[in-house]
Amino acid sequence: MSPTLAGVLQASVLVGALAAAYRPLGDYIAHLFTSPRHLKAERGLYRIVGVDGDADQRWSVYLRSVLAFSAVSVVFLYFFQRLQSHLLLNLGFPAVKPDMAFNTAVSFVTNTNWQSYSGESTMGHLVQMAGLAVQNFVSAAVGIAIVAALIRGFTRSRTDRVGNFWVDLTRVTVRLLLPLSVVFALVLIASGAIQNFHGLTDVHTLVGGGQSITGGPVASQEAIKELGTNGGGFYNANSAHPFENPNAFSNWLEIFLLLLIPFALPRTFGRMVGDNRQGYAIVSVMALFWVASVALISVFEAQHHGVAAQAAGAAMEGKEQRFGIAASSLFAASTTLTSTGAVNSFHDSFTPFGGGLTIFNMMLGEIAPGGTGSGLYGMLILAIVAVFVAGLMVGRTPEYLGKKLGAREMKFASLYILTTPALVLVGTGVAMALPGERANMLNTGPHGFSEVLYAFTSAANNNGSAFAGITVNTPWWNTALGLAMLLGRFLPMVFVLALAGSLARQQPVPATEGTLPTHKPLFVGLLSGVVLIVVGLTYFPALALGPLAEGLN
Repeated sequence: MSPTLAGVLQASVLVGALAAAYRPLGDYIAHLFTSPRHLKAERGLYRIVGVDGDADQRWSVYLRSVLAFSAVSVVFLYFFQRLQSHLLLNLGFPAVKPDMAFNTAVSFVTNTNWQSYSGESTMGHLVQMAGLAVQNFVSAAVGIAIVAALIRGFTRSRTDRVGNFWVDLTRVTVRLLLPLSVVFALVLIASGAIQNFHGLTDVHTLVGGGQSITGGPVASQEAIKELGTNGGGFYNANSAHPFENPNAFSNWLEIFLLLLIPFALPRTFGRMVGDNRQGYAIVSVMALFWVASVALISVFEAQHHGVAAQAAGAAMEGKEQRFGIAASSLFAASTTLTSTGAVNSFHDSFTPFGGGLTIFNMMLGEIAPGGTGSGLYGMLILAIVAVFVAGLMVGRTPEYLGKKLGAREMKFASLYILTTPALVLVGTGVAMALPGERANMLNTGPHGFSEVLYAFTSAANNNGSAFAGITVNTPWWNTALGLAMLLGRFLPMVFVLALAGSLARQQPVPATEGTLPTHKPLFVGLLSGVVLIVVGLTYFPALALGPLAEGLN
């Protein structure tokens, strides 16, 4: 079987599996957010925390709950790393240095999972399990909770309540993420991923050398790492490491997991607003960009421009032989279009246009399908902009799902869209202007610029993957990227929740002849155009200085 045919079959089976899961999983998540019933275990957690599970919160209270929970999580994870040498299962590793501990704590709490360290030689098992893996669950749950609040803004009227953050967080974690993670961790173990508490094991290599390999509870962390679109890795090689990703089946399964919930959430949206066609329209736009990205990256990586690639007959530098170009391209497109950041190949070694597309995927705001929750609320913000643009064209007040979009709503949507580009472009500009930080670049010219641009794009969009090629484990980089992650995660959430509150206070308006149908192909095309023009072209000058300049050279 040719590599091209194998790649098409692999992607086709993936699409079929996601389509099969779309309806049952999306309906189940909608049930989580609409059911009045609390499980016994959930009621026990509410009593411990001191939360009334039946109370609704105003959007501002919901936001304060999100920020308070996340702030406590950052502080806890920071000190957990700093005290590592005194903890059980530390494997003899010392305390994590302050700037790296800050960067890592922020990274995992913001669902970014950017790593400026090698996991197998830095973090003990307890920090990995009780610190990093726990945040893999709750940071993913926070994103899903935010989009639930936004959907309630569309479904409720004449109220200032958008739900209860603590209930949403608990239900997503207990009823969705934990059960799925247990099941898929067992599947990964059966596929060959390791799950133990071993320390360093000395082994002899085939060439007669020696190497110390760290064991650990890898499969359990791998499952939630992909399922929660967290990214990162137990090992520095991430999902290219055979202990994390042993074979072609596990590679396919990991791609399926990182796309599973983001692609199912549009069904949840359709169910909660009472019109499944709305969900189909949103998921169609997501699927369109995902298919285009997979196809283009695969084509560019098969071009194998360059002396080394031409001599090898393929652009295989930085890729695993057991996966090849097709599976590596499929993984690269999927991980950068979600906020996952896990990688099974070295994006820095991709062809200029292939690597440039991974950057562009993140610059779209990771909405195709995006992270758990964050992808859908990002796409809904752009849907609001698309409806507003259509309203301007026909000279009437725009409305979406029965809610009018006035100056207040558009200000929140605009601020949401402008936040991430500002962080990316300002951060990249500052880094390039500082001689000391430019000295950390291992490459010069357009490729070196692309490495810096990728780092800030990944951090501000809470992706976490790295182009690499620059030394980021310094106080300046750890601090700068940590701040980009914090602002890139929580500022957009402020605007999303404020928008949810504004929509919830409105009284629905009936549809008229002038109302734009938001479930038809016309709207799908309009929304796709808005994504490309409003978001994608914001970064065109920066892309022209980096991957485009390199590719056209």
